[in-house]
Amino acid sequence: MAQINYVSKEGMEKLQKELHELKFVQRPFISKQIADARDKGDLSENAEYHAAKEDQGLLEAKIAQLEDLITRTRIIDESKLDTSKVMMLSKVKVMNLNTKKDTVYTIVSDSEADFKSGKISLKSPIGAGLMGKKVGDIAEVTAPAGVIKFEILDISL
Repeated sequence: MAQINYVSKEGMEKLQKELHELKFVQRPFISKQIADARDKGDLSENAEYHAAKEDQGLLEAKIAQLEDLITRTRIIDESKLDTSKVMMLSKVKVMNLNTKKDTVYTIVSDSEADFKSGKISLKSPIGAGLMGKKVGDIAEVTAPAGVIKFEILDISL
């Protein structure tokens, strides 16, 4: 059975926008490239044609993959989320006990993860280590740099 992908409303809108771009901008562009290359004559030795056909195959695979992801995606109702423990879409303020620095992470799905904006995947080492923890708990996370201890300071939406 395929795994359900949980996202915020914004995450679903982003996936749908990407699918729309692929289907209605990139697909017609590649079709035009194929038609232009076909008009140049002998297809057996036409590198432009073969490259465009390969691009078309990759694009169609990406469209199919994205359509599958969207069919397995469910939007989380943020009004029903519990802020007593870390879960999907929680905004978690933590203190790295090794460096004594505070950081705020938002726990999101893989498709929404963006480390630069503080959105980390629930499947990442830090995200997985924080899941289910409560304010005051210490989360030990095994990362490539070693074990990092985080104290949960606050949980919000």
